[in-house]
Amino acid sequence: MPTVVLMDVSLSMTRPVSLEGTEEYQRKNLASHGLTMLFEHMATNYKLEFTALVAFSSLWELVVPFTRDYNTLQEALSSLEDYDKTCLEAALQGVSNVVQQEWGGAFPCQVVLVTDGALGIGKGSLRHSLATLKQRREDKKFPLPFPFPSKIHIMCIANQEELQNTGVLDNLEQLINLNNGEGQIYTVDGPLCLKNVQSMFGKLIDQGYSPFHAVLKCGNLASDVQVFPRPEPVLIAEESEPVLRTINTDLEIVGFIEIADISSPPVLSRHLVLPIAVSKEGDEVGTGIPEDTEDENSANQIAGKSPNFCVLLHGSLKVEGMVALVQLGPDWYGMLYSQADSKKKSNLMMSLFEPGPETLPWLGKISQLGPISDAKENPYGEDDSKSPFPLQPKNKRSYAQNVTVWIKPSGLQTDVQKILRNARKLPEKTQTFYKELNRLRKAALAFGFWELLSGVAELLERECTLLPDTAHPDAAFQLSHVAQQLRLASTGDSQYAAFTHNITPMPTDFSGSSSNERM
Repeated sequence: MPTVVLMDVSLSMTRPVSLEGTEEYQRKNLASHGLTMLFEHMATNYKLEFTALVAFSSLWELVVPFTRDYNTLQEALSSLEDYDKTCLEAALQGVSNVVQQEWGGAFPCQVVLVTDGALGIGKGSLRHSLATLKQRREDKKFPLPFPFPSKIHIMCIANQEELQNTGVLDNLEQLINLNNGEGQIYTVDGPLCLKNVQSMFGKLIDQGYSPFHAVLKCGNLASDVQVFPRPEPVLIAEESEPVLRTINTDLEIVGFIEIADISSPPVLSRHLVLPIAVSKEGDEVGTGIPEDTEDENSANQIAGKSPNFCVLLHGSLKVEGMVALVQLGPDWYGMLYSQADSKKKSNLMMSLFEPGPETLPWLGKISQLGPISDAKENPYGEDDSKSPFPLQPKNKRSYAQNVTVWIKPSGLQTDVQKILRNARKLPEKTQTFYKELNRLRKAALAFGFWELLSGVAELLERECTLLPDTAHPDAAFQLSHVAQQLRLASTGDSQYAAFTHNITPMPTDFSGSSSNERM
């Protein structure tokens, strides 16, 4: 997921930090050293990550837009100037604007806030912002929680004792809580010095930016891979208490299936699967592009001469038009497939399903799927003209019945016109007329669309007055009866507006009365 580095360049960051026998540093110098360490790690292990640099004091500025060029980020970091007081709320609003403009509101993002813990003074300070949270208009809301999934890592160039003495720690914890608890506060352990700041950033790297290495297996074939971005743990609501599930580092392929059979299933997340080339001595050559051209050529030569199962799998899935079902853990599965970026370039991707044995109902339990050779006859037919999926459920689902949907005005208009057409053909179409009428009545009651019932009643009364002289007498009685019932239902009276109640035809006997007259 992309990262926004939010760097505090207020005057408080220029406060000197001096220790006996060491060079004097400003807090911003320590922050720059820590961020340089983060950028170097990402340039080596997170080359596909997009990172932006935003500087802030009372105003905010996008110094470097989202990029994979970490040299540009480091150069911009070393040339940041000092400004006035801290205004964190404006900076967070700036981050929200930058991320939404580049990635939209559905893409998860990480925010690394680097500050000394001085929250500013007066209006615009964090204390003032938090104190006025409940007094704001709708258009002046606090920017947290962000309108996109996010984690905030607050890197304090101060130790915990200093933050507690000034009461800053409580305000920073409130920031994390406002972001739905997604994030963490990092403080310097011990005195402020270069070593301890680097140790703090090392903890951030371990928790948020460590690459996920796994072994992809299929029978006797195996390949070391990196899954990018790192899969997040999933919280599952169990009967007793929620359980945190993480995927295994051994990814076992359990079978292959046609793309048409698995269709486009719901997934938790999607990840790139990158092969890790390993030399004969067992040292990792890497997954991406090395920094130097000579290293790049030598690494490519080594990787190109080594057979790799991941490459074989990718090519096979692409040619055969299939996906591989992979087991991520107990009763947890995903799928591997080839996704094309362009006509010439494609990548091996992995999508994670929801944990559970039957996460895709049309396939049934994945653990019960087997090879075609085990079947008495080919379930796809001799000419691949049929498919065993989707599986038909044993019990009829409540949602298997036709449901009335009025997404567009044309859908509602069609249903009303159908009733009117049948009304003009009474009594021959009595059964169809009442069937369509009760379907519309139930939908209107379910949606609380009372006006529709009274409107249809008026239409039917109008149709009654427009009946020709040759019309059957029963038609006028039925239309008047239905109009009266719809008007009663539109009042919301429980006696007439019951959802389970159906309007039944009015009993008439015109044939019997006419025969008595002849006698």
